[in-house]
Amino acid sequence: MNKEDLIKKWLDNSLSPEELEAFKKLEDYAALTKLSNHLKFFKPEAYATDKELETVMGKIKAQNTPTSWFKPFLRIAAILFLSFSIYYFASGLDTTIHTLAASKTLVELPDHSSVNLNAGSSLVYNKRAWDDHREVTLDGEAFFKVAKGAKFDVVTSAGTVSVMGTQFNVKERDSYFEVICYEGLVKVSHETQETYLRPGDSFLILDGKIIATEKTQDLGPSWLNNT
Repeated sequence: MNKEDLIKKWLDNSLSPEELEAFKKLEDYAALTKLSNHLKFFKPEAYATDKELETVMGKIKAQNTPTSWFKPFLRIAAILFLSFSIYYFASGLDTTIHTLAASKTLVELPDHSSVNLNAGSSLVYNKRAWDDHREVTLDGEAFFKVAKGAKFDVVTSAGTVSVMGTQFNVKERDSYFEVICYEGLVKVSHETQETYLRPGDSFLILDGKIIATEKTQDLGPSWLNNT
């Protein structure tokens, strides 16, 4: 395998143990790893639109000629720079919503699912990846009305809640994790355990222990109606 292929696989974190040993023997190994470590702390200005990213990519492509890439180290540096730029561009597509104390927020997701976010909570999702994977990350408490469609995941530090189309409440604060199903079917994944909830069922973890709960007759969480 030639040097450039080894470097590309290193950038993709796909080197086999044998290839990694060959990569470490490259004369540019020390310079490459040093440059990579410096770029980890580099944050380029975010691209505002896809059009701007295409413009930058076009300029880089236009410069990709034998005369402008004659120095191997410059070529490698450009590959590294582009890789980190694309990474920060992708991470910048996340949408984050925060609620302050004593406030609530209604969030409409790209598929018209809705999320009522309780006070002191945050929600993160990626618009670009939404059609491929309906996933949100929750810190705090929220009530979800999920439009029917592909699997919908709510990721928390205590566990993941997976549904298709339903209404449910998730609360995750400190050592408290609770999921209540009000409509449809909800799957809660905690460590190696999976629990399915039907309307009225709930799943509760307190201080790391799963607590048995009684069925609720409520049609929704009480905090939704609090002013």
